Amino acid sequence: MDAVIADERLKIGDVAQQSGLSVKTVRYYEEIGLLAPTVERSDSGYRLFAPSVINRLGFVRRAQALGLSLNEIRDILKVSDRGELPCEEVKQHLALKVEEINHQITALEILKDELQQLLSHWQDHPSSVQVNTTICPNIQGESP
Repeated sequence: MDAVIADERLKIGDVAQQSGLSVKTVRYYEEIGLLAPTVERSDSGYRLFAPSVINRLGFVRRAQALGLSLNEIRDILKVSDRGELPCEEVKQHLALKVEEINHQITALEILKDELQQLLSHWQDHPSSVQVNTTICPNIQGESP
């Protein structure tokens, strides 16, 4: 490896410090292919990263914060690595996340209604028969 190129490369500890991630996380991301074009190995086997890895890790962190999985992020990065702008791919993934969130909101609203129903019919002193036949009669009893 050329000494000039090696001087421009970052060691994993430097990458971790600059990105705000742990060394373990950076190593994991490299192992699963998220950092492929920005990392190479020195003759002695050390990971050496191109300075562009910091921007790449920033993208990974932001995409995760928006709910994208590491597999989805890897797919998006592959588009970028081909020299294409991956914005359309990102848009599609985010639109799917919005749909998933809408389904989760619906499910949570149904659960909230059920919980409110249970609480509105709560018995602080259930009958001895109920106590002897259930763990908590208020959630195991018949629905109101």
